[in-house]
Amino acid sequence: MNRVTLAIVLLFGTALALYWQVQLKEASRPAPAAGDLQPDFVATDLNSISFNDEGEPESRVSAAYMEHFDATGLTLFTKPVYTLFPTDGQGEWQLTANTAKLEKSTDTVTLETDVILKSLNSDEPLRQLTTSYLSLDLATMILTSDQEIQVLGNHFHLSGRGLYADLNNEEAKLLSDVKGTYEPK
Repeated sequence: MNRVTLAIVLLFGTALALYWQVQLKEASRPAPAAGDLQPDFVATDLNSISFNDEGEPESRVSAAYMEHFDATGLTLFTKPVYTLFPTDGQGEWQLTANTAKLEKSTDTVTLETDVILKSLNSDEPLRQLTTSYLSLDLATMILTSDQEIQVLGNHFHLSGRGLYADLNNEEAKLLSDVKGTYEPK
């Protein structure tokens, strides 16, 4: 064997050994954890509106920042503002929070930290509700929470723990530890 052939064989042998070592290191690396998933897309200054089958608005969402993960069907929002349109198609409620999570499989939005539900209808007796956690089922427009709730209405103030509210039927219940004051006109 001449020197050139020997050099080529040695070069290819070294390249093969290095490739094999890299493959062994890659195989021994742990798979990324679920929390390490990268979003499929992100948005800043998001504005979106969704419509029902009749073409009427169902909800409007804006957020300072949004991340969507196709693999899990999860969408995360920072500083979201949801405007909700119950069955009559009139925008009546606005939800804000520091963070929110939309789970597509259950059509549920979970809002956390400084959650405020505000009436956009000046005739509504309930003007504002505040809490630290609120879950909204977008299909039924039912709000639930197990946290402390503060309710401000026309001439009344209520506080309690836990909430069940049906926006379509305009019903709201505080579930326990209810306290309130009423101010006559």
